Amino acid sequence: MAQPRWLNEEESRAWYAFVGAGALINRRLDQQLKEDAGITHLQYEILVRLNAAPDREMRMSGLADALYNSKSGLTYQITQMEKTGLVRRRCCPNDVRAVYAVITDAGRRMLERAAPGHVALVRKLLVDVLTPQQLTTIADGLGEVNRRVQDQEPASPTR
Repeated sequence: MAQPRWLNEEESRAWYAFVGAGALINRRLDQQLKEDAGITHLQYEILVRLNAAPDREMRMSGLADALYNSKSGLTYQITQMEKTGLVRRRCCPNDVRAVYAVITDAGRRMLERAAPGHVALVRKLLVDVLTPQQLTTIADGLGEVNRRVQDQEPASPTR
């Protein structure tokens, strides 16, 4: 078995900064959205994706992929959001296996109510903390990480 390439001091510093910042930002965003709108960060992201999609709906499997979430985890979230009237499900008449999540008018109103506070906190925690050059570097670097990880993922039946 080959010896692992251990992280040096600077690599460890970058890794722990990434893990810590990601966890702290996600926790703060989740708290803010729960306090201001009564939804979780993941539920907010579901509403954002559905609202931006053509006809304001997405196939459940594609939505799970877009959110980097499991299909069962997304199903649970959609079920919770259906109970509060934020989304509904729709079956596809041409493909009995396809189920779509659709944002409702109540979901759009929730998104309109939650978005200003969410964006303000994203600015406060990340965007306004960094210089434009740092922001570009992070976007480029993490974009490349995202692409490489996705390329290494086994293809799902929906891809």
